[in-house]
Amino acid sequence: MKQYNVGLVGIGAVGTEMIKVLRQRKFPAKEIRVLATRERDEVIAGETFHVRETTPEAFEGLDVVLFAGTEGSKGASKMWGQVAIDRGAIVIDNGDDFRMKDDVPLVVPEINADDMERMVRAGSRFIANPNCSTIITLMGIAALHRVNPLRHMTAVTFQSVSGAGRAAIDELETQMRQVVAGEPTAPKAFAHQIVANVIPQIGGTKQEMPGFTTEEAKLTFESRKILGAPDLRIACTCVRVPVFYAHSIAVHASFERPFKVEEVRDIIKQAPGVELVDDLGAAVYPMPKDFGGKDNVGIGRIRVDPSVENGIALWCSGDNIRKGAALNAVQIAEELIRRGLL
Repeated sequence: MKQYNVGLVGIGAVGTEMIKVLRQRKFPAKEIRVLATRERDEVIAGETFHVRETTPEAFEGLDVVLFAGTEGSKGASKMWGQVAIDRGAIVIDNGDDFRMKDDVPLVVPEINADDMERMVRAGSRFIANPNCSTIITLMGIAALHRVNPLRHMTAVTFQSVSGAGRAAIDELETQMRQVVAGEPTAPKAFAHQIVANVIPQIGGTKQEMPGFTTEEAKLTFESRKILGAPDLRIACTCVRVPVFYAHSIAVHASFERPFKVEEVRDIIKQAPGVELVDDLGAAVYPMPKDFGGKDNVGIGRIRVDPSVENGIALWCSGDNIRKGAALNAVQIAEELIRRGLL
């Protein structure tokens, strides 16, 4: 099997997970070259990596470069993406700077790998990883959309702190101890205390969508692009919750024709990358504690939504650092290899 030189820019929560996923999936990497703002050694999953300073020369000889990042991360790929491409690499970017550009494929391999292939064969060397909440929301919905076109979707997200990076994870841990001890909390990663609380704002305000946040705009615009449905009506509210890993989303959707619940369940059972977990009577449904660390997205609480025409409601939960970021990026690279594009 051909071996590839893989670059990784950024070694935070997502970058660390990318290395774990590359190793766990036995990606054919001749080299994993880690780049960051300063040179140092990092031990990741028992393996020591020498982290190199990011310079133009550091991209020489790389076949594919993964840019790691968390919610709202900007800058690294804007500074270094074209540099990597000019030196012969394909870029897979987890940041949000290029997702909505017309010439950049926005890819969830289980959903729209054909779009990626078409654009790469046409000359694109830059591929965007969608936002974590978008990926997890669409994993089940896209399978239904392929069978019965989606007309409208309302989503409420329940997003874990890990989406905001290591500092946010540390802050939740610290505040848990402080609240138990009766000590005051001092929020830094978030605008408010996160433990024993929920925060109905992720990101700043979005000028093009008055009253909505940037995270809500991402879920809206990215979903339309990935599904190839530019006129799809979407409304969403994104909420931060005191959970370490895995985002959950309550989705209410309406389709072109009615769905029966059993039909929906059968489609989910056969869809790649998802797992049906749906028995309300037995208190069985996807939860963050069960899907943190897993590759699949859990789908459950499936029911007819009588408030809209041809409505279906469901609940999904998936690891935002794995499928919502690191795993999806590695799967894109694997798909490039499988299709002879890398």
